[in-house]
Amino acid sequence: MNFTPKSSRKQTAHDWLDYLRESNGLGGILAKTEDLAKLKSTLGLALEKLGLEHLNPKIEAGWRSGTQNELFLLVSSASIASRLQQNLPSLINELGKLGLTCSAIKVKVKPAPAQWEVKPRAGDKEQRKPQGFNAIAKKSWEELLDKLAPDSDLRKTVERLLRHKPK
Repeated sequence: MNFTPKSSRKQTAHDWLDYLRESNGLGGILAKTEDLAKLKSTLGLALEKLGLEHLNPKIEAGWRSGTQNELFLLVSSASIASRLQQNLPSLINELGKLGLTCSAIKVKVKPAPAQWEVKPRAGDKEQRKPQGFNAIAKKSWEELLDKLAPDSDLRKTVERLLRHKPK
């Protein structure tokens, strides 16, 4: 695979923006980001003309997937949503005057973040001391010990294991 050579670190921000626009994958992402920024500023102007500029920071705007004519507004509370619902025809009209064509606007309330948080158990932080073998495991090791030759290394290891395991 042939990669483009690394560019000089002395490039300006405009050079980097040109590079991102020309890039295969990043160009599309950058274009969508610029479109969303333009949409947000146009929506802010329309809200300002309607006297609702105080709602602008509380609204996340985007186009509904699949269509470019249906605007999707995500708000943090039901009161903001109902206020926007009351002004939708005027908002669509103002957006049209500002050059943004949209046929419909959907307003949705985003889910509230969870009020609880998952905390680790208090006992998980402490190192638990070894419990030793249960009765069945100890019996199995002792049976193995009886089957091993008295001079084998494995027998010495099993004896040491049984001797040092706490009960």
